Amino acid sequence: MFSDVLHVSWMSSDWLLGGFTALCSSTRGQHCAIERVTQPPGDVILTQGQTATLKCTFTATNPNRALFWYKQEVNSYPKFILIRSLHYSDNSPEFVKDRFDAELKDSSVPLMIQDLHVCDSAVYYCDSDIY
Repeated sequence: MFSDVLHVSWMSSDWLLGGFTALCSSTRGQHCAIERVTQPPGDVILTQGQTATLKCTFTATNPNRALFWYKQEVNSYPKFILIRSLHYSDNSPEFVKDRFDAELKDSSVPLMIQDLHVCDSAVYYCDSDIY
């Protein structure tokens, strides 16, 4: 009975990375772009076969942003799941798009995990960078 229960968590980037990425370009530092990535803290308890949607919102002053999702299992390092930007979209081979997908919208990039498996139990987090 309990072998079908999944525990999916996500951590705020505020906790992991300070929540801010500040990037300055030009020799005088006159142009700065500040990114803030936010995830609601908490856990989701689902059963095998269901779909999980994990929220991630961001603010950006630079349109050339890329959003990343990562999965971290217990006693392991974060694994890259996918990247989404205005001009580029890719998934790690381990995380096929049929099950792990995200659509970059105005100020969010929610991760959808379809047909959940017990091995999907982990902590998920998103991050942002400017290219």
